[in-house]
Amino acid sequence: MPPARKVKSAAPVFAALGDEIRLGILTRLSEGGPRSISALTAATNVTRQAVTKHLHVLAKAGLVRCKQRGRERIWELDDQPLEDVQRYLSEISKHWDRALGRLKKFVEQ
Repeated sequence: MPPARKVKSAAPVFAALGDEIRLGILTRLSEGGPRSISALTAATNVTRQAVTKHLHVLAKAGLVRCKQRGRERIWELDDQPLEDVQRYLSEISKHWDRALGRLKKFVEQ
């Protein structure tokens, strides 16, 4: 994937991860598996409406998806975008490692 496309596809994921409540939701989904909004709001000080809003942001970034089960929506983690971002960050890290290696070599000469 070209660098510009990687940035464009990673940006919504980083934006979605930039909120403490959304990170908490992702943590609960990754540790406990698929859950309803009621289960996601249990033991938190966050309203169902706020959790719903955050879930929609996460869904737009591709990080979660929902299935209708009876009258409830069950939300689950989709970790593919996180894996894509992890690969992207790994590539950036390799570029910096090489650049720092060249700088070190230059300074030590």
